[in-house]
This record gives sequence, structure tokens and C-alpha cells, in this order.
Amino acid sequence: MAISAADVQSLRKRTGAGMLDAKKALEEAGGDAEKAAQILREKGLAGAVKRADRENSQGACYVSVGSNSGSIVELRCETDFVAKSESFVALVEEIAKAVAEKGPEAVDAFTSSVDELKITLKENIELGRVSYMRADDGEIIDGYMHLQSGRGTVGVLMKVKDGTRELAHDLALHVAFARPSYLSRKDVPEDVVENERQTLLTITRNEGKPEAALDKIVSGRLDGFFKNLCLNEQAFVKDEKLKIQDVLGKAKIVEFALVVVGA
Repeated sequence: MAISAADVQSLRKRTGAGMLDAKKALEEAGGDAEKAAQILREKGLAGAVKRADRENSQGACYVSVGSNSGSIVELRCETDFVAKSESFVALVEEIAKAVAEKGPEAVDAFTSSVDELKITLKENIELGRVSYMRADDGEIIDGYMHLQSGRGTVGVLMKVKDGTRELAHDLALHVAFARPSYLSRKDVPEDVVENERQTLLTITRNEGKPEAALDKIVSGRLDGFFKNLCLNEQAFVKDEKLKIQDVLGKAKIVEFALVVVGA
């Protein structure tokens, strides 16, 4: 059967396929656009398998916050060019909003959308980290997203108890810039602390400090280690004269999530 130029153009717009590939798929499908799209998808995914080993350290994230829940979703790709593309940014936003509304299992509905984007944009595209929070009574969730060239590159969710949304937002902004790894000292794994202790001990001993003073010096340096690593011990980025505990007042940080694209 004859394949019209309009049919070819419509299929190209829908799938991102080249003109000849779209025409061949329509001919193979007897003019059925749905079958043709499936043929192109299958052929495209075969190519995507070959791209699966490529490094995909670029991407975008999106933070979505509702009345009592929130999410961060990261979508990864190979290049900054694709990460900034309209279809890529739109998809990660759509997924994040679905997760915020329905929970982490909502990502399953987007498998075909991610696959189609792999074909259209011809890169190793995959879902990255997904964070989800839900607020209980007395808790508030807010977030912060750092934008670069029109797409999110750092995303934070913050849950506080007995606080305000403004406080949760300010704390989320702080996390985006200070990038703590843990909430408090007790959350740092023992092996991480011990490894740092031994490293500091070696450094201090190599500096020629007296053996009798090593433990005290190392203990003081460990305090500095915790201040860099733990949110509760950091100086507030909006006013470094204040500690996070000063900003909290009677409120309490329940948990936080941080996603740095590509990290």
C-alpha cells in the first residue's frame, strides 16, 4: 500500500525515527501506525542495549511536594545536551509528581516512557535514585531544587516535626549547599568513624605531636569531621553564626534526602 508523507512525518514526530526508518516500518506494518511504532521501538531498543554500558553521569532531577508527601526522582543520561532537552526534563517531572502522589511503586508505569526516550534521544537513559517521604501528624515536608540550564541538578526533601513549612524549606536549601551525609553522629556507621579516627591518628603522629596528647588532639579533629558530615552540627548557610540546632528551636528534623545528579 502507498505510504503518505504525512503518515511518515507523524510517525517520525511520535518516535523520533529517521524518515527512511519510519517509512520502512509503516510499509512493514501495512500502514498501521501503532504496529509501525512498535517495530521502531523494538529496533530502537536493540540499539539501546548496545548503549547500556555507556557512562550516564549526566541527567536531571525533580522535587515534587504535595500537602503531606514529597518525592525526588533522578533521570540519568550521557550528555548535558540531552539532560537539558525538553522531553527529558518533562519526563523526570512527570515521574516525580506521580511518585509524590502514589508512592515509589508509581515508577513502574514509566518503563515504556523511559524506553521510548532512549530511542528518541539515542543515549543510555535510565531511572536513577528515587526518594519518597510521607508526613505523619505534626510533621511537615518541603523541598528545594537547584536549577541549572533549566533542569534540576540538586534535589532535597526535608521532613520536620513541630515546625513550619518555611523552616523545612530553609533547611532543605541548607542541605543542598552544605551537603551533609548524615543527620547526627549516631547515624554515622562505626566503621566510617573508626577509619577517620585511624587516619587522623596517623596524620597527627606524623606531625610530631607528643604521644600523650594524641588522643585529645584526634578527638578534637573528629569533632570537626562530624561538623562537616552531620546536619545537626553544621553552621546554617543563611547565617553561619547560627547552628542548625539554633534554627530548629523546638522543632526536630525527622529525616532528609539529598540527590546530586551524577554523584
